[in-house]
Amino acid sequence: MSDNDGKKTLGVRGGPRAGNVKQSFSHGRTKNVVVETKRKRVVKPGAKPGAASTSIGTGVRAGAGGSSKRPAGISDAEMERRLKALQAAKAREAEETERRATEERQREEERKRRREEAETKEREQREAEERVRAKEEDERKRLEAEAAEKAAVAEAAAAKPETSAPVNRTGGAPKPAATAPRKQDKERDQNRGRGKGRGDDARRSGKLTLNQALTGGEGGRQKSMAAMKRKQERARQKAMGGVEAREKVVREVQLPETIVVSELANRMAERVGDVVKALMQNDMMVTQNQSIDADTAELIIDEFGHKVVRVSDADVEDVIDQVDDKDEDLVARPPVITIMGHVDHGKTSLLDAIRKTKVVAGEAGGITQHIGAYQITTDGGAVLSFLDTPGHAAFTSMRARGAQVTDIVVLVVAADDSVMPQTVEAINHAKAAGVPMIVAINKIDRPAANPDQVRAELLQHEVIVEKMSGEVQDVEVSAITGQGLDELLEAIALQAEILELKANPNRAAEGAVIEAQLDVGRGPVATVLVQRGTLKQGDIFVVGEQHGKVRALINDAGERVKEAGPSVPVEVLGLNGTPEAGDVLNVVDTDAQAREIASYREQVSKEKRAAVGAGTSLEQLLAQAKADENVSELPILMKADVQGSAEAIVQAMEKIGNDEVRVRVLHSGVGAITESDIGLAEASGAPVLGFNVRANASARNTANQKGVEIRYYSVIYDLVDDVKAAASGLLGAEIREHFIGYAKIKEVFKVTGIGKVAGCLVTEGVARRSAGVRLLRDDVVIHEGTLKTLKRFKDEVPEVQSGQECGMAFENYDDIRENDVIEIFEREEVTRTL
Repeated sequence: MSDNDGKKTLGVRGGPRAGNVKQSFSHGRTKNVVVETKRKRVVKPGAKPGAASTSIGTGVRAGAGGSSKRPAGISDAEMERRLKALQAAKAREAEETERRATEERQREEERKRRREEAETKEREQREAEERVRAKEEDERKRLEAEAAEKAAVAEAAAAKPETSAPVNRTGGAPKPAATAPRKQDKERDQNRGRGKGRGDDARRSGKLTLNQALTGGEGGRQKSMAAMKRKQERARQKAMGGVEAREKVVREVQLPETIVVSELANRMAERVGDVVKALMQNDMMVTQNQSIDADTAELIIDEFGHKVVRVSDADVEDVIDQVDDKDEDLVARPPVITIMGHVDHGKTSLLDAIRKTKVVAGEAGGITQHIGAYQITTDGGAVLSFLDTPGHAAFTSMRARGAQVTDIVVLVVAADDSVMPQTVEAINHAKAAGVPMIVAINKIDRPAANPDQVRAELLQHEVIVEKMSGEVQDVEVSAITGQGLDELLEAIALQAEILELKANPNRAAEGAVIEAQLDVGRGPVATVLVQRGTLKQGDIFVVGEQHGKVRALINDAGERVKEAGPSVPVEVLGLNGTPEAGDVLNVVDTDAQAREIASYREQVSKEKRAAVGAGTSLEQLLAQAKADENVSELPILMKADVQGSAEAIVQAMEKIGNDEVRVRVLHSGVGAITESDIGLAEASGAPVLGFNVRANASARNTANQKGVEIRYYSVIYDLVDDVKAAASGLLGAEIREHFIGYAKIKEVFKVTGIGKVAGCLVTEGVARRSAGVRLLRDDVVIHEGTLKTLKRFKDEVPEVQSGQECGMAFENYDDIRENDVIEIFEREEVTRTL
């Protein structure tokens, strides 16, 4: 069977119910196929669902609203469900249509409301403009009338009886005097009318947009009331026949020795361009950023009509309050006691016994390297502030500063060693400062102790103790056994009571810097002893050539405090640089004042250094050059952990040398050794000496590449002795350290019976059980000693290679933290050569 287009199809014989189908193929082949036909169920109108008759065709169901066709095999329940779904969909569609219509109505209402608001605003603005314009018109007419009256009066006064009428240049009779003004007024009115008409047309033309309504016009921002008033004032002055000269304000201009042109203009409240123009008229071609001298500036100030007040640059320090305190404002304050004496006579041990702490263990070799400031409360309730100064000869200047801020000096003399050179220096410092002295004869528990010999030798230096019928108190003490400590504290309290020490805590703070250092984690830190007033967190201060704002105050126990009163030592954080030990700290009102004072002091210091360098004559230079031919120099670079140590080492270096050899300190500073230090050392052929500091990784690598020697020291004796030996050529065998490894602490564990154990990773070299170790925190040495244990897993091992993990515990030291670095080194004796 074929369709009209010639394609082969299936045909059913005998109509739709026949069971045979003839299938035709190409080349005339055919085939009969038996097919099965199925009858479809038809539900007749009015019949029950179960009584449906079957027939071929489409089932028809009579509904309430008419008949509807239904696909075959769909039950009544399914049909009902579909109809309900259809109705629900139509209901939702109707609701959505209604909602959209409601939203459209609301939007239309909002547009209408905004349009009405814009029209209202335009109408109000138009009315305001009309009122302003009417007011200006009335003012103009009044001014014109006044001007006309004045002109008429002036003409009448100027006219004389014999004066002939003026002749017109073109010939003919002269015009009446009032004709020309009337004609000018008429023309002006016509022009104004034309302008007004054009303005109104331009203002009313076009639709007003929302943007125009908000910005007040097509041209951007709306003019302020001040601008409109200035415009009216200019128009009024112009109508009156000229700009009225503004009254000149005469100012007092403070004039320092030099001043920048822009600052001069600012102080005179004149335009910078006018000041530059005035200078150019005086043959000075300068810009606003250049400085001029005081004489030139005075000429310009006089030219502008102002008064000159000459001030000095030093006047910036006048803001520091130097007023003497009133007696009624003073209250009692704790005494400041400085412990002085010869090296190793037991000063720090004595203070430890009083404080019941262990400070000596933290100092390298048991020698105090820094000034410590501590505050204690006695059993009787008295508060005492102690300063512990180093006893080594190199720290003379530090001890001198300690004597300047102290109230009482406790001179410690060992009973078995008696009076020594630094003891005499301490006596001289105390006498120079004019402070009372108490002699503490220490080490009285030793068999060789002879306190009477100490008293006798003190007589030679005019120190007469009470037991020798003098006025100086003396106490026999022992820092080891605690003997005599109570008597010493009683003597100090008695002396303080006699002195009647008072200070005013309710004023701007003033204090002295006992020590200063650059802390990697906290920045510049200064140990300050407050002398007057109360130093509070947030105070703005200036100290020497530095300034800052108190970010934090830390007391001697390491606790943060909000304020520090008189005689309280605190660490101050928040400086912009490291001050010099001995500088005075003053609190000022504003940051600008602090910056100005610090800048002035820095400039003065630079000028002094330049004057020292330039203050030699040609003959002196030639003589010095001739002398230098026979003098050998040992240049060195020195970095220390705190400012006081750096100063002391530099002073010690300056004393080394004779006519043939001397030591020259190229550079000294505070903080870790950096690459720039290595570069300077290489250019000068100098070694780098580190006192309690270390070179960072990049500096170590640079030093290895360039062959620069870095030596580390933790005791000032060793540093001074090494430099002396190197400078004098007396080179014997020296102990040289070889760094064999570095390890980084990853974690800290507590182990019973051992204490704290550091879980470490060996980052460089090798860690050996027999080697010496140092603990570094932020490249600063905080401990040197030996290892108690070196373990790999659970086994004790002699060494651990780089890249491996291990456990380390220090002998008699537990203050270890994560990220600390352990430096492993070995010592050997080598023969030194220059």
